[in-house]
Amino acid sequence: MVSPMFELPANPVIPVEGQETGFPVGRIFCVGRNYAAHAAEMGVEVDREKPFYFTKSAANAVLSGAEVPYPQGTENFHHEMELVVAIAAPLQDATVAQARAAIWGYGCALDMTRRDLQLGERQKQRPWSLGKDLENGSVFAPLRAAEEWGAPGEQRIWLRVNDEIRQDASLAELIWSVEDILCHLSRYYHLRPGDLVMTGTPAGVGPVVAGDYIEGGIDGLMPVRLTLR
Repeated sequence: MVSPMFELPANPVIPVEGQETGFPVGRIFCVGRNYAAHAAEMGVEVDREKPFYFTKSAANAVLSGAEVPYPQGTENFHHEMELVVAIAAPLQDATVAQARAAIWGYGCALDMTRRDLQLGERQKQRPWSLGKDLENGSVFAPLRAAEEWGAPGEQRIWLRVNDEIRQDASLAELIWSVEDILCHLSRYYHLRPGDLVMTGTPAGVGPVVAGDYIEGGIDGLMPVRLTLR
C-alpha cells in the first residue's frame, strides 16, 4: 500500500444539536437560482424545467462563529443565506420517499461569493469556480435532526449584516423542494452519507467588507455567524 507524501487537513465536522458526535462533511452540492426573486435581482430567469448545480470544496468550509479574512482577488464579496440538507444514506435514482428517508437533518449555512469573479465568468459562459469555491466560502451552523425540526415549509429565512436586515423571506418560496432536488441530483451522482446540499438563497444578497459581522437564521434552527477581518 502506498503511503501519502504528506498529510492533508481534515474536512470539517459539523456539530449536531444535543449530540457529542458530529456530521463529517463529504461533498457540497449547491442549487442555483432556487428563489425567483433572487434570480430576478441577478438579472436572470429561473429554469423551471430542472434545477442546476455547482459544487464547493469541503476543504474550504468553516464552522459558524469563525473569524476569517476578507478574501483575496475580489472587490465585491457577497453574502448568501441558505438552508442546507444533510444526507445520511445512499441515494441513486431516488424516489420521493427514498429521498425523504435519506435526510438526516437540516441547518443554516452561508454561501459566500466573490460576485465580481462569478459574474465575469458567467458573461463568458465559463464555470463559476473562482467566484464560488473560495477558502472559507461555505459556513455551517450546527445541524438539527429532521425528526426534531420537521421539514421545510413556511419557516422564515433571514440574514443581517451588523444591525441591518438584508435577506428576509420564507422557505415556501423555494422553487425546487428538497425532495425534488435529491431525486434529480441522484440521477447523476451516487449520493452518500456526508453529502450536503445547499438549497439556494433568497433575494437581498449584497456586499460585505472587512469588519462586518454576518448572522443568518431559519426558524427552529441554530443561526450561522461569520466575522470578516
